[in-house]
This record gives sequence, structure tokens and C-alpha cells, in this order.
Amino acid sequence: MTTETQTTASKLDRLTPSRRYALTVVACVVTTLLATPLLGYLDLANIVMLFLLTVLVVAVQLGRNAAILASVLSVLCFDVFFVPPRFSLAVSNIQYLVTFAVMLVTALTTTHFTSILRQKAREAEHREQRTQALYQLARQLAGALSIEQVGELVHTFMQAQANAHSVILLPAEGGKTLATPAPAEAHFVESHLAQVAFHSGKLVRSDEVSGLGLASLYLPLNATMRLRGVLAVGFPTNSDEPSDATLSLLEALASLIAVALERLHYAEVAKTTELNMLTERLRSSILSALSHDLRTPLTAMVGLADSLSLIKPPLPPAALETSQALHEQAASLAGLVGNLLDMARLNAGEVTLRREWQPLEEVVGASIKLLGNALAGHRIKVDLDRQLPLLEFDAVLIERVLCNLLENAAKYAPPQTDIELSASRQGDAVEITVADHGPGFPAQQHDELFNMFVRGHPESGKPGTGLGLAICKAIVEAHQGSIRAENRSTGGAAVSFTLPVGEPPVIEEEHL
Repeated sequence: MTTETQTTASKLDRLTPSRRYALTVVACVVTTLLATPLLGYLDLANIVMLFLLTVLVVAVQLGRNAAILASVLSVLCFDVFFVPPRFSLAVSNIQYLVTFAVMLVTALTTTHFTSILRQKAREAEHREQRTQALYQLARQLAGALSIEQVGELVHTFMQAQANAHSVILLPAEGGKTLATPAPAEAHFVESHLAQVAFHSGKLVRSDEVSGLGLASLYLPLNATMRLRGVLAVGFPTNSDEPSDATLSLLEALASLIAVALERLHYAEVAKTTELNMLTERLRSSILSALSHDLRTPLTAMVGLADSLSLIKPPLPPAALETSQALHEQAASLAGLVGNLLDMARLNAGEVTLRREWQPLEEVVGASIKLLGNALAGHRIKVDLDRQLPLLEFDAVLIERVLCNLLENAAKYAPPQTDIELSASRQGDAVEITVADHGPGFPAQQHDELFNMFVRGHPESGKPGTGLGLAICKAIVEAHQGSIRAENRSTGGAAVSFTLPVGEPPVIEEEHL
């Protein structure tokens, strides 16, 4: 349909019924005047065709009721002005009654089908306009940068296409319920109906609440991954019930909104992830740089402190005590710098695992021996399953894990208490546990303990920076294992980590 045709049709649609009937009468009169001079040249059957053509034109341009009037007027005009005796309703031949009846039925049938086609054309034009509007909205939503912008676009669309008001309701934190609407929109939403639509994932409709100024339609915003919210729609109080076409439009709109909200969600997730990656990379770079710059002077300090105890003649006792304290503090600081450097390397993925098949008890014994004086005030109880298989791991790194866990246990457990180290097979993995009888971990903080610079008891006077467990986690996960912390029911803390069993090589016996 061209623009000119649409303009003409819209003008005719705005005509009042009285003007339509007046135009119908004029059309019938004009047809009668045009056909009268042709009476001597055309048969009556051909003149009937002129009146049927008039009925068809009226039906197309002025509608069903006007066409019915045109049908009746055409039969009357044909009878009065063309059928003998003329200018009278009397009929000289009974066969003309059949002509009148066929003419009237034909006119009414033509009116009926023409009106149906006209209505279908209007509906098609209306659907085309709504489809075009949906297409334009989809393009705008694809470029929306915020949820507020999506709401504004949807509000404008609903006002233009359905003369309705709409509100987008989003899930509250946790995703179990809908968030409370803004105060300006709270009076428009019936919370119970919105919650029903959100939990059921189906359209909820209640015409009773529309008279109270509340939204009567609640459409769930079903996206690919999950439900993104609910679209509340309210119509004016004096408006008709929404048609099936309007409901179809709203369902299509809800799908577009859900896709837009899901796109914004994942865009925010990607942005946050990228920011976290950049932050972690920057932090690792700073830690690596500081560790490298501090390691050399700290090594020199440890060496100089050791050399003070070897001076001949020996230093006075007070000076020797000071040199020993200097040595311990420098060594502690050197260990801290080593932890920082190790953490930076692990986060950067620069550590290559040197995996070898070996028994776990050798690494356990080496770790206990390496700590030496750090475990002097505690009893170490080792309980290793005798049926433990060979494991493939980096002995140096796993030794570092055990040293960190044993040192932490010795640091926080009361003196002269037991520290228990056990290992047993659990399915396809071997679980190693280090447990103590200390105060345990703070409640609700077990997962956070494995983050960098997080300490179980920040206010504690015990030295430390919160890197030990973070290093343990990085090393264990590099071995495709897992690590967890928990409080024991009998008191104290326990940290357990797993190493995969794998398929150890077959050792063939030597035949003598």
C-alpha cells in the first residue's frame, strides 16, 4: 500500500456515519443520472452492472453499513427509473422481481466479502506497523548501555503502540525474589501477581486489579540462561481488554527485553572479569618487582648477621644477642619476600611443575625435618595409610605446602599440644590433612582464608601476611587437586588438600 493510498484511506476512516450515508446516497444518485441517458442504448442487465459497480466502490471506500444502504438504494433506483412502468414501484413483469432479488443478494454478498477483505487489509497494515516498530525497538535495545535506558525505550514503545504503561521488575540480590519497585512505580505494581509470574515463568493476568489503577498483565522475561525479571503492563481504565494481537506483541516485546537484559548482564560480567584480571596482573607485577629488589639486600643482611657471631675475638654477650635477633628478623623478612615472589610467579603461571612418581612419606619427613626449631614446642603425630600408592607431584612444591601448613599449625596452636598429619586414599585422590588443637578458624571465613593477604585472626599478634594458604592453594590447584579449611568438632583447625592418584608406572621385579 502506497503512502498516497494510506492517506486517502485514513481520511475516509475519519468520516462520521452520517457523512458516509450521505456520500452513499450521492453515489447512487450519480449512477442513476449517468445511466438514464444510456437507457436506449444498453440492456437493463448492463445497467444492473453499473449499480453493482457502485455498490462495490462504496463497500471498498465507505465500509459495510454504507454498502448495505447502497445495495438497497440501487435496487430501488433501478426499479423506479429503469424498469417499466418507470417512476413507479409497480412491476409489469413478474420476472423483474427475480432480477431485483438476485441484484440485492449479489450486492449484499459483494458487500460482505469486500468488507472482510478491507478489514483484513487494515489488520495486515496494523501488523506491519507493529512489526516495523518492534524491529526499530530491537535495534535500539541492541545499543542500550544500561537497564535504565532499556526501561525508557520500552516505556516509549508501549505508549506509542498499545497506549499502555509498563514497568520492568528485576530480581533482588540472590535472584530468588523481585526487587521492590521504585517509590514512583510501587503504586502501579501488584506485588503478589508479579511474584507469581516470576516464579512460574508464565503470563499472569488479572482484569480485576486494572480498575484499581494497577498493572493487569505480568509477563516473565525468559532469557536463554535464566529468568531475568517481569514486565508489568497496565492499560487505561476505560480501555477495552487487550486483544490476541496485543498479547502477541507483548510476548514478543518481553523476549526482546529479556535478550537485552541478558546482554547487559554478561557485558557487566565481562567488564568485571577484565578489571579483576588487570588488577591481579598489576598486583603480581608489583609483588614480583618488589621481591626481586628486596631479595639481594636481605640476603646480605642475613650473611652479615651470621658473620658477627664469627668475629675473633668474640663480641660481648649483649652484642651477640643483638646480632642473633638481627639474623632472625632478617631471615623472617627474607622468607616473607620469598613468599611474595613465589605468589607472583604462581599467579603469572611461570612455575613449571617437575612431576615425578614418588612416595608421599619421603616429602612428609623432609618437611618436618626442614622446619626444625619451628616445631620444637609441639608433638608431631604422623598417620599415613600403609596402602598409599605412588603419587606424581613436584616434591619441592608439595614440601612447601606441608611446611606452610605445619608452620601455621605450630604458630596458632598452644605450646606442648599435638599437631596431627594424616593421609589416606579417598576414591581417585589421596587426602592429606594437617590438624591442630588451637582456636580454629573464624566462622563463615573458611573460603576467604585462601585469598592473598587474608589472615584468620587479623588482630592476632602472630607474625604473618596471609600469603601461606594462598600459596598452598595455588600449588595444589596446579597439581589438579583441591584444598579446604574447616574447624574440628573436637576443637582446633584442620586444613586438607588432595592429590590425584593417576596411574603409577608398573615396577617389574628383577629376576636373579
